[in-house]
Amino acid sequence: MPSDSTSSASTLLRQTSLFKDVTEAALQELGTMSSVVAVPADTVLSVQGETPNALYVVLDGQVALETTPATGQSAVVQIKMPGGFFVLSAVLSAMPALVTARAVGTARLLKIDAARLRQLLATEASVANSLLQATAHDFGAMVQQVCDLKLRTTAQRLGCYLLSLTETTGNDRAAFKLPFDKRLLAARLGCRQENLSRAFAALRQMGVETHGARVILHDIPKLRDYSEPDELLTFSRS
Repeated sequence: MPSDSTSSASTLLRQTSLFKDVTEAALQELGTMSSVVAVPADTVLSVQGETPNALYVVLDGQVALETTPATGQSAVVQIKMPGGFFVLSAVLSAMPALVTARAVGTARLLKIDAARLRQLLATEASVANSLLQATAHDFGAMVQQVCDLKLRTTAQRLGCYLLSLTETTGNDRAAFKLPFDKRLLAARLGCRQENLSRAFAALRQMGVETHGARVILHDIPKLRDYSEPDELLTFSRS
């Protein structure tokens, strides 16, 4: 019989997009190598250049993935929201991580032992298939980000990001709160904070209204025409 902690971990694993299609037997095995961890703000979960000992799935909170080149100036590559996972490629390959993962605020995560996960891949095709799809998801998100940086202005990148936060209900208007502060948003979009402010100003004529962290989109079709989001790429912008 699985322990209560294993059952709890298995239930949470089933609720994630990462493992929703694995077999029940594999899910129970994953539960034995998983634990729920709660961490305070600024906790470093994985370090650039070090081989991670665990795969993480965000349950609550946000985790920023940062890279620091030789110049010493850090850049935010992605911000993982609930349901997001990170350091998957490094875990699967047992190689050093390319980013440092840091909790933005308090966060709750599923921590899955890396060595045991690699062993499980050899015997559980459903887990291998799920993680293969997740790796493709990560690659697609990276391609999307490169395309954004090369092909779109800062205002267009901001417009695409705001559109990604709207519900796909066919409405022409939407209102929501930014999921993190504008400092992190600027880093996520690959620009300085002053450039982000100018981008928000440029989007006013596209019907974008802001009140601190609250954003109102008055004309989604107009914003979409201006920003030109790539509808073929459906990967999360989190």
